[in-house]
Amino acid sequence: MADTFDREKVVDSMFDPVTSSILAELEDGEKTCSSLAEQASISESEVLERLSYLIEHEFIIKNTDGETTLSANSEKLSSIVESGDNFDQTISGLEKMDSYLN
Repeated sequence: MADTFDREKVVDSMFDPVTSSILAELEDGEKTCSSLAEQASISESEVLERLSYLIEHEFIIKNTDGETTLSANSEKLSSIVESGDNFDQTISGLEKMDSYLN
């Protein structure tokens, strides 16, 4: 069964300033939810809420053996950014993120 997801929602999630900073942390490998929350100055529940759609569609892998850890499915995340159909959405997302930063 193919995973169907809203590509625009994934791109919007990836380029949200807080979520993108969490994703950047996950580029280095698996992290505990508590360390991600501390880094982003938000609660663990907000980390999970912000990443819920990405977790649901396995862009982020959630492991609950003991302390909750998260890791990025880099291949799947990259496929969204690199997809020709999504290039314009990616540029739009980058422009939106840039407007938040400036």
